[in-house]
Amino acid sequence: MSAVDELLARARRELGHRVGPREAAAVQEAGGLLVDIRYAELRERDGTIPGALIVERNELEWRLDPTGDHRAPEATHHALPVVVICNEGYASSLAALSLRHLGLHRATDLAGGFQAWRGAGLGVGGVVGDVALRG
Repeated sequence: MSAVDELLARARRELGHRVGPREAAAVQEAGGLLVDIRYAELRERDGTIPGALIVERNELEWRLDPTGDHRAPEATHHALPVVVICNEGYASSLAALSLRHLGLHRATDLAGGFQAWRGAGLGVGGVVGDVALRG
């Protein structure tokens, strides 16, 4: 097993329960935060999840730390349910664990990522047919 595969396996063991697409939608509906960490090219190509906070991975900890000066307005407290979403559910596991280490004890990630969300037939914005809208 490669070092990065071992790191991912450890992160997922520490996270415990990861959510599926419908559970992520329920978290959002109940007031939790979906955080899309995919890079712009993927969002432009595939669209976005309506209502998800867009935070690229390199800014995640600064934007989600409720005690930080650079936090997003949505990052209101450490008990906030947060579901981190990447493209296929790999980088999001590492990112969610990092948020847990910041004290966001309800952070997890979407198993299968954005592709699982889209595959489940849940809402996707910003795409017409197979062409992403450019804003």
